[in-house]
Amino acid sequence: MNDKKPKNVFKSGPISFEFIGDSIYKHQTKTSIGAHNIFLGQVRADNIDGKTVSAIEYTAYEDMANQKFHEIRESAFEKFNLTCMHIYHSLGTVKAGEICLFVFVSSPRRKVVFEALEYIVEAIKANVPVFGKEIFEDNSHQWKVNS
Repeated sequence: MNDKKPKNVFKSGPISFEFIGDSIYKHQTKTSIGAHNIFLGQVRADNIDGKTVSAIEYTAYEDMANQKFHEIRESAFEKFNLTCMHIYHSLGTVKAGEICLFVFVSSPRRKVVFEALEYIVEAIKANVPVFGKEIFEDNSHQWKVNS
């Protein structure tokens, strides 16, 4: 892995559709790309013990999390023939139905983007210290357990 400084992947609040659309739009000038793949993580209105989740409040050990995101990114570039990759994760409150994770990969070939995206998202879920507090409609809360 190289010595690049970890990028800050965190966005305050939900990730907007304008931000996502603009990210896609900026890639049309990169004509060596033949395929893109996108993962959008959305907050679910889960029903837990008779209560409905209205939002998730995300927190993280930011320096450590950015380092883990960086390691996942570098590992994916070593493993797959990617042209580019972008990862963004929310901090703060994200309401049910809003986007909290945006992963965008590009490559000359389509098969690569499917394999790379699954690898990246699974690595994020398993290794990055980001925590979510589920906030219910009655304003009670509990720490989210990833499944």
